[in-house]
Amino acid sequence: MKTITFIGNGNMALSIAKGLRDSYKIEVVGRSLEQLNKFESELGAVVEKALMDNFNVDDKTVIFCVKPANVEEVATRINGRARVVYSVLAGTSLQKLKHNLNPHAVVRCMPNLCASICRSMTTLTGDEEFRAEAEELLGAIGTTLWLGSEKELNIATALAGSGPAYLTLIAEALADGAVKQGMKRADAMTTMRGLFSGFGTLIQDIHPALLKDAVMSPGGTTAAGYGALEDGNVRAACINAIEKAYKRATEL
Repeated sequence: MKTITFIGNGNMALSIAKGLRDSYKIEVVGRSLEQLNKFESELGAVVEKALMDNFNVDDKTVIFCVKPANVEEVATRINGRARVVYSVLAGTSLQKLKHNLNPHAVVRCMPNLCASICRSMTTLTGDEEFRAEAEELLGAIGTTLWLGSEKELNIATALAGSGPAYLTLIAEALADGAVKQGMKRADAMTTMRGLFSGFGTLIQDIHPALLKDAVMSPGGTTAAGYGALEDGNVRAACINAIEKAYKRATEL
């Protein structure tokens, strides 16, 4: 069984490892043995554990999961030349990764929170010779899309990477709206969850505008609610959210 080495043991590393644990041998590198043991416990599978200082990455397949601000510092604590580095660091360029880590190849990956349930939307870009491997590896945690440039990946980071946070805001607000009108909190949450579950399937094959038109009757309840969303500039706020998140990704 092929070994995948995680450098970093945070939430994203754990989410990806949950998707890979049945198909790959997992090795995890971190700063603290206590945190590595916690990672293993939460993963629910036996992993190889190693402390970061002087860890050798020669010819390893690495998934790099540290904080973007720590790239240079982590690079001084490991040695060797990795076969390939799959980086999940938002806004950290291929050039910076290659300069600091000196691997044979780099692929930038942007999974999202749904990796832990193998439903991530993961965008990829980098060294083309590893495209097929990247799509297979990250395909174990959901859907993948190879993009032609880092600019597109940074935009995708704003959309799919940060998107779960935007949807939680909408989900909570819709449930709050139902409670405000008199629905019990538990019932509002159950209804909202059912809405998201079914809609997630429909949106795979039908354009959003067509779904909207299918549910909006002239002068009906949906038209009234939809008008309120337009009055509140929800559309413009969503577009602006992508712009702000993209710009932030280019600044990291």
